[in-house]
Amino acid sequence: MKTDSIFYNIFQEFPFVFFTLLGIPTDTTNQYQFTSQEIKQLAFRLDGLFLPTIADSQLPFYIVEVQFQPDPNLYYRLFAELFIYLRQYQPPHPWQLVVIYPNRQTERENSLHFQPILQLPNITRIYVNELIPPATGSLPIKLLQLIIEPETTAQDFARDLARQAQTEIDNITVRESFINLLETIIVYKLPQKSREEIAAMFNLSDLKQTRFYQDVFTEGKAEGKAEGKAEGKAEGKAEGKAEGKAEAKQREKASILRMANLGLATEQIATVLDLPLAEVEATIAESQQN
Repeated sequence: MKTDSIFYNIFQEFPFVFFTLLGIPTDTTNQYQFTSQEIKQLAFRLDGLFLPTIADSQLPFYIVEVQFQPDPNLYYRLFAELFIYLRQYQPPHPWQLVVIYPNRQTERENSLHFQPILQLPNITRIYVNELIPPATGSLPIKLLQLIIEPETTAQDFARDLARQAQTEIDNITVRESFINLLETIIVYKLPQKSREEIAAMFNLSDLKQTRFYQDVFTEGKAEGKAEGKAEGKAEGKAEGKAEGKAEAKQREKASILRMANLGLATEQIATVLDLPLAEVEATIAESQQN
């Protein structure tokens, strides 16, 4: 699963989660914008960048790197990107580098070259499996822990988080976004689950209002397919069937592209949507040509 995309989606939707990880008051979120930025000289891109939105030279900017696979070259690349970025943009803020690992075993320190610099206060390394949800603000931490939760328990964990969100998040828009993220993580972790199984996991009264449900588990798609398979319908029904199939096809295409943008592999998309792999690949290829 493309874990970095999941984290960056979370930071985009709920930037306060990042500051919760660092133990910084969440109202700090109002002083930052989460973005990405290209380093043109070597075609590098900083995918996770929290930049201050106010002119305060004491506020640091944060470079965020999510690394869920062992990579002995990671710190060579990260420090190269950092110092080229400083040279190109010369930001009026001090820098902070945050690297997020699933556990300590994934990290490759390369102590020969990087041990002294890794001890700098400018660098924070976070290991998700060691996070302990605080008494308050536990939902953001638990959301990140769901990403590394074993498949055997992820389903129950996600269901409990959805229930907790229902009781703790009063803002309907925020709650809907949170559930969308839960659903997305489960699709990544459990691609073998059918649409119906994932929908049943989140037995919530407002599930049909969530973006994920509307994109992937659309009633129109199911109805369109059922009508397409039906035989012996009256002529008037046939017209409705054609319209339903066309609408379902558009919804299906939108679902494929949205899941591709989230970083899912074509095989995962085909499994989740119960579609031929060739159809998924053709839809993505067509969108890239346009």
